[in-house]
Amino acid sequence: MIEISKDIPVPNSKIKRQYPYKSMDIGDSFYVEGISLQVVCNSNYRYGKKLGAKFIAKKENEGVRVWKVE
Repeated sequence: MIEISKDIPVPNSKIKRQYPYKSMDIGDSFYVEGISLQVVCNSNYRYGKKLGAKFIAKKENEGVRVWKVE
């Protein structure tokens, strides 16, 4: 039988990250630690569409590095 617990706070599973896409010039990069490449690539795609820019990401050490390329 599984016990039911009450009054346990729900963890914040959606951490909203703020990446500096708007401040970047072509050739600039930033590094984010402790996140998957897929999550960053999704963000790159959304902001690239919004800003009319292109971003690429590569796995680096324990995180991901993002470059603005267009």
